[in-house]
Amino acid sequence: MTIWVDADACPVVVKEIIFRAAIRTGIQATLVANNFIKVPASKHIAFLQVPKGFDVADDEIVRRTEEGDLVITADIPLAAEVMEKGAIALNPRGERYSDDTIKQTLNLRDFMDTMRSSGEHTGGPPPLNQANRQAFANELDKYLVHYKKVLHKRTDK
Repeated sequence: MTIWVDADACPVVVKEIIFRAAIRTGIQATLVANNFIKVPASKHIAFLQVPKGFDVADDEIVRRTEEGDLVITADIPLAAEVMEKGAIALNPRGERYSDDTIKQTLNLRDFMDTMRSSGEHTGGPPPLNQANRQAFANELDKYLVHYKKVLHKRTDK
């Protein structure tokens, strides 16, 4: 299992939570971005720099993601694609995407794009706050505990 991070837009505080979790649990975390990102020296943390271009990082994450992986992204189309491959998608605010919510979220995103293209100023999401950071850390921990249980069951056989 790998934690894939859509890292260009991922908040620094969320990356730090991921780094600590990867080191603590020994689970591989790989950050994928167009721009260089400094990561801690650890065999459990990797950085993959991809060429600049529209959706290049997203496409690389989709290509490498396997069933059971965890993908951290605020990019809704990316979340939908990795979920189709059997991965779990979690956004930096701690909201886990589900089959039920992903369609609604994509529809809302498309609606907001339409509003913006017609000249409407819709604003962006509110800044990440302490509650968001805690929600993210809790959801990440829940997934890692679940993964460890699954792994433990496999090794007991």
